[in-house]
Amino acid sequence: MPFKVLFIAHARDADKEKHRSSIDTGSYHLHTVVVKNQDEALEISKDFADNMNIDCILLCPGFNHNDVAEIVNITNGKVSVSVARGDGPGSRISFEARKRAGYPPGK
Repeated sequence: MPFKVLFIAHARDADKEKHRSSIDTGSYHLHTVVVKNQDEALEISKDFADNMNIDCILLCPGFNHNDVAEIVNITNGKVSVSVARGDGPGSRISFEARKRAGYPPGK
């Protein structure tokens, strides 16, 4: 049985139906979806948890603690939810890159 992961990222110009992909190695299924906002992230999380039987949701660094809690709640605590954050220097680099791209703080 494969390990199934959903990676969700934010982009203000995302189309959640168009900006997605899947990789299947046989033992590992990685799905990615880029969403505009938290409401779309919740919708996608619930859909994948209910219909794709995913094991883990990995979130881009722009998700905050409240966002994570909402995703845990909407998936009924049955899916591991993690945020891709780096160490101190890596987090600063990521923050500056997101700021340069026009993302609001925390997204």
